[in-house]
Amino acid sequence: MSRFPNIKELKAMGIDLDNAEGSLALPAKPTPLELFRFQIQQKFVIYKIEQNCSQKEMAEMIGIDEAKMSKILRHRLDEFSTDRLITLYQKINPDLKLSVG
Repeated sequence: MSRFPNIKELKAMGIDLDNAEGSLALPAKPTPLELFRFQIQQKFVIYKIEQNCSQKEMAEMIGIDEAKMSKILRHRLDEFSTDRLITLYQKINPDLKLSVG
C-alpha cells in the first residue's frame, strides 16, 4: 500500500523541483525560424518514443554526449545552430527531405 509523503519528504521534493530544468516551450507568437527549429526538435522526441530508445542510445547514434542530447530533447537549443540540428537529425533519418513553403 502506498503512503503519502511526510512534510520532510515533500519539502525535499519541492527543493528538487525548484532546481529542475524542464523543457522550454515556444513563445506565444513564434517566428518562422523558431517554429522550424521546434519542429526539428520534435522529430528527435518522436523518434525516441517510436524507437523506444534511451537518451544515451540516441546520443551514441548521432555522435554527441548525453548532456547535449538531453538539451535537444528538452528544447534547450541555444547552443545548436539550425544547420547542426538538421545534420544531427539526418544521422537517424538519412532520408530527410527539407522543403520551404
